[in-house]
Order: sequence, then structure tokens, then C-alpha cells
Amino acid sequence: MDFDVVVVGAGPAGLCLARSLAGSGLRIALVERQAEAALASPADDGREIAITHRSQRLLQALGLWDRLRADEIGVLREALVLDGNDTDGLAFRPALAGAQQLGWMLPNHSIRRAAFDEVAPLPDVRLLAGTRVVSARTEAGGAQVDLDDGRALRAHLLVAADSRHSETRRALGIGARMHDFGKTMLVVRMRHAVAHDQVAWEWFDHGQTLALLPLHDPHVSSVVVTLSPMQMQALLALDDAALGVEMAARFGQRLGIMDVDGPRCAYPLVGVYARRFVADRVALVGDAAVGMHPVTAHGFNFGLLGQDTLARELRTALATGRPIWSMDVLRRYERRHRAATLPLYMATQLLAGLYTDDRPPAQVLRKLALGLGARLPAFRRSIVAGLTAAHEGRARQWVSR
Repeated sequence: MDFDVVVVGAGPAGLCLARSLAGSGLRIALVERQAEAALASPADDGREIAITHRSQRLLQALGLWDRLRADEIGVLREALVLDGNDTDGLAFRPALAGAQQLGWMLPNHSIRRAAFDEVAPLPDVRLLAGTRVVSARTEAGGAQVDLDDGRALRAHLLVAADSRHSETRRALGIGARMHDFGKTMLVVRMRHAVAHDQVAWEWFDHGQTLALLPLHDPHVSSVVVTLSPMQMQALLALDDAALGVEMAARFGQRLGIMDVDGPRCAYPLVGVYARRFVADRVALVGDAAVGMHPVTAHGFNFGLLGQDTLARELRTALATGRPIWSMDVLRRYERRHRAATLPLYMATQLLAGLYTDDRPPAQVLRKLALGLGARLPAFRRSIVAGLTAAHEGRARQWVSR
């Protein structure tokens, strides 16, 4: 089974890359361990994704945006950062960057469904679902991927898009810097009495970190709480009624009565940054390249940006008669994606470390940092510009249907 590109992982990054390359003349294979039925109708995992202006334009260009229902799209008007017992906090408003809103909130499972629906009918994309990669290797003539059903795939280029704990990345000998924050994050959709007013909260409280992500319904938000694993076990043991009471208390009753309105999703908090994004006939995209701490809400946005950057480099190589597996082509992708992601990745690590440290010196330092941010409009403008990516170049309409 010969292809030009084999993509391992049919999550959003892998699916969007296949969509970005469709119509280019490349033969593409998508390998995914989940069954096709699970890809076509993804389970609601309770996770909501913050989308920047640039990512929204990319989703439009790829055809995914038009596949979303109106009630799946929440508006993110502004963001508020709170520390300890703050009531006002530090506000980030879109007017600071000339935009009308900071971004949008989309359900993770809706993005996955839209991506699958867009890719499934493409004639130049072969989906191999319900199968697992048992080995992957590269040599002078190309890359080979062996599947657990006995099939062997050969390709000019192999792309790993199989999560921040990528088995393909490891099989190819590409290391990654991993930071285990020693915390567990719970994401759950909650209905609350006080309207969210389309404002997101990031609340670095003492002993816990809370987030509120506004959804389409003014009284429904995606609520995130980060705790130690032992504390999280106790929280997860509660039934829905008790969890609603507990979450209302954790939010200091600021949202009034709270009720569980969706499934719970808990996972360990680990940041990942691959030491290389490319190797001989190999490229990494999505969380396999950069797995962000969610505090800055850039994980999916970086995954979408990375696949777009790689697709553009591959299409440019095709247009100029160069091999898509050329190291010059792949290194150009690596340089661009590293420049776009590394500064924020490092800043996020520092931010998460400072604002989850409850020792007295750290508490004083973070109060000073928020106070300084409130007095520096230029600082807030730069943060908002990064959150919105509103003035980045428009997505080119080269995507073929």
C-alpha cells in the first residue's frame, strides 16, 4: 500500500492536515486506532476549545466552520484573570487589539465531527480506522508503517499526529521535553444561576485553579478545576448533585446555584515540547509536536496552525518541483512552527508555575505581576493580540474541495 503521505492519528490536527492537502495530487493515508464509527460520531467528552480569530479563519477555509451548528458556537467576549480573593481582577478586552471579541468557544467533539465529515468523502484520502501502528521506520527509499492487522504502508513522508504521548514520535527516536505539573484537571459543563456575560475566568485561587469558559447558553459554561490527584479523587467520587454544590462553593457562590450539565473529563496535567519537529522523511504536528498547558488556551490553536504551516510548505514544494520529503522543506516548517510556539510555551510554563505556587513569596510576586499588568496598557494589548491573533494574515483559499 503506497502513499505520498501517511498521517498517524485522525484527531483534529491529523484530519485537518489531510483536508489541507486534499486536491494537491498527493495520495494520503490516515491511520487511527479508533473505529470509524467513533470518528464519525465522537463522544461528548465535556471539553470546550477556545478558538482565536486566525483559527476561525482556518476552520472556515477548511470547510469545518460551516458544519458547526449555531448552538455549538459560543462567543468569548473578554477574559478576566483573578488571584486569590480578588473580585475585580485583570481584564483583557478585545478593543485593546481592535477586535470585536477575543474569540469563540467550540465543543471538542463538534470540531472532531466536522473534521471527519469534511475529510470522509475526499477521494485522495484513505482512512484506515480501527487499527494500531506496531512499528514505524524510515530509510533512504521512504517511510514504512506496519499495522496490527498485518498491513504495511509505505510513504514518501510520515506525519505523527497521535497525541502528546505519541508512540510514533517515540518509535522514530524523537525525544520530547515533558513537564508533569503533578496536578489533575477536571472539565465539566455546568449550568449556573448567574449569567456568564460571555466572559472567561482564569482564577488562581489558593490551593486550586479554576476556569470558566462561556458557552452559547448564557447560563452554561465549561468549568475547569485543577487539584492534586488525591483531592481530585475525592471530587470525582461525588454524585452530580453533590458536585454541583461543591463547585458552587469553590467558585465562592459567585455564579449562584450550579448544576452538572454534561459529562466529566479528568486527565493529568502534562506539558510536552518535542526536541525536533522533523527528521528524515518525518514531521510532527498537533500535540505530538507541542502539548500545551491549557492555561493560555492555545493547544488546539497551535495544532491547527502547525498543520497549516506544514501543508503550505508541502504545497509550495510541489509547485516548485521539489520533493516533499526534502529536509530543506521540512526544516522550514520546523523553524516557522518553533518560532510561533516556543516563546508562548516557555511563558506558559513560567506562568503556570508561579500562579499555582501557594508559598507566601510566590503569592506576593503574582499580586505584583497582576498589578503591574493592570497599569501597563501596552502589556495587555500584547496579550490580547496573542489571544485573538486577529490581525494575522487571512487564511488563503487554496484548500480544494
